[in-house]
Amino acid sequence: QVQLVESGGGLVQAGGSLRLSCAASGSIFRDTTMGWYRQAPGKQREMVALMTSGGTTTYADSVKGRFTISRDNAKNTASLQMNSLKPEDTAVYYCYFWGLRAFWGQGTQVTVAS
Repeated sequence: QVQLVESGGGLVQAGGSLRLSCAASGSIFRDTTMGWYRQAPGKQREMVALMTSGGTTTYADSVKGRFTISRDNAKNTASLQMNSLKPEDTAVYYCYFWGLRAFWGQGTQVTVAS
């Protein structure tokens, strides 16, 4: 079992920045993927950014060049730096962890005001 604790999020003006963090604890093996998905009202949950323990990253096209994911494998933490935020980035952001199976954080609200 893996527990995920998220922090960050909040309200920001368009063009501003926010940073999300996620800490994983529990039964963590070596080869894992951490990252974030988001879900806006009335929309499906979508991948935002992922990073493997080997350092491979994947970004949604809509956030490339604006969001940066990072990880500290020793501490089992991941961070998402979000710059140049747009109103369409408004959503609940969920920390995602893949080890032997998927685990999800509780979600944190990100609201970008125009």
